[in-house]
Amino acid sequence: MRFVLDASVTVNWAMRDEENPVADSALSALRNGEAVVPGIWWYEVRNILVVNERRGRISPVDSDRFLLELRDLNISADREPDSQRVLDLARRLKQTIYDAAYLEIAARERLPIATLDKALKAAALLAGVAVLS
Repeated sequence: MRFVLDASVTVNWAMRDEENPVADSALSALRNGEAVVPGIWWYEVRNILVVNERRGRISPVDSDRFLLELRDLNISADREPDSQRVLDLARRLKQTIYDAAYLEIAARERLPIATLDKALKAAALLAGVAVLS
């Protein structure tokens, strides 16, 4: 299965104190499939990890280990976003450009999106994008 992977789902895998059926389903789908992410995903994942290190939820060693494990998963970065469509989605659905980037890939490639972000999930459904559950 091929799908768009949001940073919220990705980082959930690193947090030992969190369990989520959507995140579990996405990880299972990824083991035999492929996830596509926008370029911003790389930064978002690392930012969320560092913020959670500061909060004491994860250690820097565990963050580093998790990032190494991510390299073994079939996650590819989309390098050809449709700039105008990203802007249109952000404006029409009142989303950040970052979240609109995920939506644009999902809409263009006709892929479901895996997210734990309630606003992004609602926007995906409004945009006609399937949501992984």
